Amino acid sequence: MKEKKKAPDEPADTESSGYARESRPETVVARLRPHVRILLWPTVVLFALAGATGYFFGNMPEPWQNAAVLAGSIVLAVFGWLLPLAAWLTKRYTITTRRIIFRHGFFVRTRQELLHSRGYDVSVRQNWVQAGFHSGTVLINSGLEHPLVLKDVPNVDLVQSVLHDLMEKASTVMGSRRQEHSAISEESAFWGRR
Repeated sequence: MKEKKKAPDEPADTESSGYARESRPETVVARLRPHVRILLWPTVVLFALAGATGYFFGNMPEPWQNAAVLAGSIVLAVFGWLLPLAAWLTKRYTITTRRIIFRHGFFVRTRQELLHSRGYDVSVRQNWVQAGFHSGTVLINSGLEHPLVLKDVPNVDLVQSVLHDLMEKASTVMGSRRQEHSAISEESAFWGRR
């Protein structure tokens, strides 16, 4: 097989667009969901509902009352346990070596992505219950209007340190060019530095 010859003016580590070619493939660092603790009360509701349905169903004097108990318990199970479970299952946070992906929604799916190379600020918020379970809310501010919020993430301190490490490793040619461009824009053609 013959190898392709490179143009003499094109370096081996850049594409024709001038941006650096990624030498490593994107790999998944972590897949997260909100802490499972939020399913505690829906599960308690399900067990109480199962006990109450077992006690009252068949003990009512009229058949329509037994049917009403069964129908009511099914409706309460759907709204009290199944919908919170579905909401928990559809919320996913994926951290890769290049970006953060936040997906949520059941009927209308929403996907947000944030590249590590863009740079962002990571802050953590914990209440006393979250601190007891080593979870917390991660706020990622990239300079946009609304920060990306990863609610009730388990092992929040580890997630924060991993995000800082990934952001430092993502300093690419594009990031250095942005810094050069911002340094040039601070100088004025007539007056020198501002």
